[in-house]
Order: sequence, then C-alpha cells, then structure tokens
Amino acid sequence: MSDNLYYLKNIPLFNALNNEQLKAMNCRVIEREYKKGRIIFMEGEPGEAIYFLKDGLIKLSKQTIDGREHILHLVHPGDVFAEVVIFDSGSYPATAEVIEDASVGFIRNEDMFAVISAYSDTAVAMLKIMARRLRDAQEKVMNLALNDTARRLALVILGLAEERGIQNASGTIIPVQLTNQELANLIGTSRETVSRIINSFKRSGTMEIDRQQIILYKKEKLRELL
Repeated sequence: MSDNLYYLKNIPLFNALNNEQLKAMNCRVIEREYKKGRIIFMEGEPGEAIYFLKDGLIKLSKQTIDGREHILHLVHPGDVFAEVVIFDSGSYPATAEVIEDASVGFIRNEDMFAVISAYSDTAVAMLKIMARRLRDAQEKVMNLALNDTARRLALVILGLAEERGIQNASGTIIPVQLTNQELANLIGTSRETVSRIINSFKRSGTMEIDRQQIILYKKEKLRELL
C-alpha cells in the first residue's frame, strides 16, 4: 500500500472500504504540506473539500464579535475535519490554522459525495463522525458552563495526554506546541488566568510546560480536580 492508502485505511471514515475501493479513493486525494502558522481555510470561505490530517497539529477556531479567538477543536493525526461542507455545500464554519508543521490530505466535495453515494458504509461512518463532533461540542459547552478555569484546563491537558501522550519513567510527555494564549482560547479565559493556573500546577510538581511540550508528572493530581 502507498503512504496515503495506509492513512486512508486507518481513518474511521474509510476503514470499512476494501483495498480496491481504497485505491479508487486514493486517486481522489490531493496532498499539501503546511508550515506552522499557515491558514488552510478561513471561516466563511466557500467549503470545497473534506480534509484529513496525516501529521502535525491543527486548530479549528472562530472569531467572536469582539475579535477574540475561540478554539473549537484541536485536530490530531488521523482526524477528519471540515466534513460538514459535504452535506450543506456552504462555507467553512471555522478557520483551520496549523499549530505544528502539517501534512494534510483533502478530497474535493464532488469526489467525496460520489464515494458516499457508492458505498453505504462510508455514509454511515460519516454520520458517526458528525455525531461524535456534536457530542464533543455539547460536552465542551457543559465544561465551560459547569467547571471553573482550573478544572477546564485540567480536562484539556488530560485530553491531550490521552490523544498524544507518550509514557516514560518520569510521567507523560505531551509533544504539543501550544502557547498559554491558545490554551486560554481553548477554555474560554484569559492568558493571565491560564499562566496563573499553570504556575500553580508547576509549584505542586504536577507538570511542566514550555512551547514544545507538556510534561505531566502527576496525572492523578489533575484528575482530583474533576
């Protein structure tokens, strides 16, 4: 299998397809490499394709009325994003910006729709992805409404540990490049508040954080906040 076929087979949207169907799908994939800080698409631009992340990290965000950024979701390798434009032919509902150098594949709407029409398993997988996205959004709203900022930040860090964490003798290494401002934008607070909470976590020996990674020494300490 080619590199793209490996990724397609391991993406939930396509893993019900057999090898011949995957090869046909592979012919429709367009690849792009993006450097950190690049914008893949902007909120409000015409939605032309569905994307999947092969490597790197991407944030999906919206601008508030007063111009602040609110991060909706972090896209990890293997994730599909911008899937909603397949069905409504509308604009992209958020901006996709590269946080870590990224390798991205995308499939134009007309090609993706042809695949969904031909293979019912893919249509079911697409509905499952959209249902999961809706559930994640509902959980985030509940998190913002019911938890204080320390709990919200603990939930984000524990989620990153589950998605990207690498275990070693000292704890969990989370190789993500998130600034304090981006963490603040994820949990709906200010950079100053996040900095204060992180300093508290550091003093308690729970974690260390810099621009390159998070080192989580005492995962149970964060769980105690929940």
